[in-house]
Amino acid sequence: MMRRFVPAVARSAVQARTLSIHEYQAKQLLREAGCCVEEGYAVDKVEDVKAICDKISTDLKVVKSQILAGGRGRGTFDTGFEGGVHVCKGTAEAVKVAGEMLGHKLITKQTGADGVEVRKLYISEAVPIVKEFYLAMMLDRGFGGPVIIGSAEGGMAIEDVAAKNPDAIKKLPVKVKDGLSIADATKFAKELGFDAKAAPVAAEQIVNLYNLMRSSDATQIEINPLVLLKDGRVMLVDAKLSFDDNAEYRQPKIFAMRDSTETDIREVEAAKEDLNYIGLDGNIGCLVNGAGLAMATMDNISLFGGRPANFLDVGGGATKEKVAFSLRLITSDPNVKGILVNVFGGIVDCGMIAEGVIAAVKEVGLNIPMVVRLDGTNADAGKAILKESGMNLIPADDLNDASQKICEAVGVSK
Repeated sequence: MMRRFVPAVARSAVQARTLSIHEYQAKQLLREAGCCVEEGYAVDKVEDVKAICDKISTDLKVVKSQILAGGRGRGTFDTGFEGGVHVCKGTAEAVKVAGEMLGHKLITKQTGADGVEVRKLYISEAVPIVKEFYLAMMLDRGFGGPVIIGSAEGGMAIEDVAAKNPDAIKKLPVKVKDGLSIADATKFAKELGFDAKAAPVAAEQIVNLYNLMRSSDATQIEINPLVLLKDGRVMLVDAKLSFDDNAEYRQPKIFAMRDSTETDIREVEAAKEDLNYIGLDGNIGCLVNGAGLAMATMDNISLFGGRPANFLDVGGGATKEKVAFSLRLITSDPNVKGILVNVFGGIVDCGMIAEGVIAAVKEVGLNIPMVVRLDGTNADAGKAILKESGMNLIPADDLNDASQKICEAVGVSK
């Protein structure tokens, strides 16, 4: 699965600013957009699997675990059962496989060692495939718009294709103002390896997919594989879709598909307060205003030998209440051994930040070291408020000073 570039310390939280949905939900959107997908149904109970299989005309049934992570086919369950995707010879085997999957944790290269519990399955027909392709659409900052990416080597991770045979990857930038024409899509399909007969069929699917991307505010679509069938149809057999969180207000139907069971509860609660929070695996909590400064703070902590426990941007409209909520959120992580507050006051008033810190400390208590660096608007007033509070807070003059002090406070160094 392709990923947006994210600095190393935040790489585990790629989905934080986007919504990802399950395959069965993606197939629903694809059908509605006029894309060709296999017949399939979602199920969450083993006892319902037989009835679902009876709806599917093919003898072979494909049973797929539904989790928001890649590598399902090569994954392993916590019981030792191998594979999160199985092609079953009939209904009886499908029922047996479903029993091995539902309610058990699937561990893949993207889930971490603990794995993710499988709560739903997608059971579909098995289709006769002639050739597999790779197709993706994503926003490209370099081009300033969407880019379609394809390869004749479908079914493989695109990262592997890029490493072994970069010439196999084809790209088609699309100007948003002009849209994607059938002619351009047909030409691109031929570049991927579709013959003269199949290319127009593939082009129709590519155009429908692009239109879905535009209309749904998708930031990335990945179809792996896109397949040519024996009967001449071009079908989207697997699909991963991600959507811009900022579009939630105009895509209520799509955002209602959010699976909160696979989202860090802290991220869910932070979103309710209009805060940008991403839980990481370090032990130094961070409270920062501004995404860029937050990234720089995390990188600087790493530079001094520490490991950030979170990304947390309180934003330019931070209030005393939001600061207090943020500190409660940070201290709810048992791995946090110290906190770094780094605020540069522009829109934000450092005096207000200081009052929020004091209010939060009074409410939740503070039994771990906290380093506070304030600069900008009313920074001197903020520092005075913190000093007069009598609380055991460690002041810092700049980012390097703050990073070094918090790392030393939690017992780490370069």
